[in-house]
This record gives sequence, structure tokens and C-alpha cells, in this order.
Amino acid sequence: MAGYGALSDVYDWVIPDGMLTPADSVAAFGDLVKSLPPGARVLDCACGTGQLAVGLAGLGLDVVATDASAGMVRRTDHLDAATFDMVFCVGNSLHHADGTSGRLAALAAMAQLLGRGGRLVLTSRTWELIRANGSRLDVRDRLVRRRGRDAFVVYNWQIEERWEQEHHLDIAVAQVGADGVVTTCSERLSCWPFRHEQLVSQLQRVGLRVETTTFDPVAEGYMVVAVKEDAQGGCSA
Repeated sequence: MAGYGALSDVYDWVIPDGMLTPADSVAAFGDLVKSLPPGARVLDCACGTGQLAVGLAGLGLDVVATDASAGMVRRTDHLDAATFDMVFCVGNSLHHADGTSGRLAALAAMAQLLGRGGRLVLTSRTWELIRANGSRLDVRDRLVRRRGRDAFVVYNWQIEERWEQEHHLDIAVAQVGADGVVTTCSERLSCWPFRHEQLVSQLQRVGLRVETTTFDPVAEGYMVVAVKEDAQGGCSA
């Protein structure tokens, strides 16, 4: 999985306006969070700057947070199976898993950590739409203000011919100082796209049933909620 090392200091400019604070992040998943019993165990396995994890902890939930990286699956090995009521994998993190096998391994690891009836909450870009639009430079049409500073955010999509190939996304954040000086930070991220139907199939393979999905082929992104109906999970043939 990709690292977001260079972008970590400017990540606030990449986060949507509606998820800048712990309260905002929790509100984005309001009904799901409200369904949790008091003191429920929750895993945020792609926590980023931790806004969602902090917001969940503020509600009295028992929260464990890790961030998506090359060692995500290894870092969750020490956690006991079937110990979480809900697992979040949000912020468009799953496409950084290395191909079909890497994505399946990540889903299997998260499924294993869910107890019976537990839910995986996952958000994704709509790759059907992204690939249809092809390689392109996407320059946002407005300045983004964070902590009293303005910045432009630029996305450069490198779309390959075949779905299974490694794609790339360059993100650049150009901060405009009070003196007019522009400071730029950028990073190239690796992506392995997947179709919605492929995601549903892989969720089923690891013992999760899709409960709800907001997938729309013309929308930029969607959310999937999948429930664990058995106590074992894992991959099936």
C-alpha cells in the first residue's frame, strides 16, 4: 500500500470540507455510529490524521486506530479475531492495496477482526467513472482554506489500459503564504482500481454480506456496508 509520507503535513487540504473535525467525521457516518451499543469496539484501519478515530472515542467507544500502509495486515496480526463490532476502512484507502490479491488479503484481515453481526464500513472512489475519463490533470477551481492558509490542490491521474495494472495519482498541494510565496508539496501514489461488482464478490469471499451500498456509476464515490454473518470469516474458494 502507498504511504502518504510527503503529503502528511498538508493532508488537511486534501480532506473534504465536511470531514475536517472529529465531530464532522463522525456525523458523516451518523446512523451507523448510532447503531453501535455503548462501549462498542471499533477499528479505524485507515485513520489518516485520526479525525474519525478521535470523534468515535469521544462518544465513549473503545477505538483502535491504524493507518493504511504496506504493513497494515501485519500490524493487525496481534489483534484477536472477532473482537470488533465495526471496522472502518474509509477515505478511499482500499485501492492502494497491491492488486487483487493484496485487496483480498486486506479485506480478509478486516473480516477476521469482526465479531458475528459486526459491520465493515468502506468508502471508495468510483473507478468505473475515473477510468472512463482517462488520464487527466484535475485542478480544483477554488482555493482551499485551512488554519488560515490558502492552497490549490491538483490531481494528476495516470490511467492505464487494463484494470489490473498499477495506476498512479499525483497529488500536489500548493500553499499560498501571506507574502504571496507559493510552497508546493507533492507525492505520487500507487492505485489498483476495482469495479464495484468485484468488490462485492471479494467481500462475499471473505464471509461478508453487503448490507447497503450507495454505488452510482456517475457519482464520484460510494460507501459499502457489509455484515459478518458467521463467526469464522476468512476466504472461501
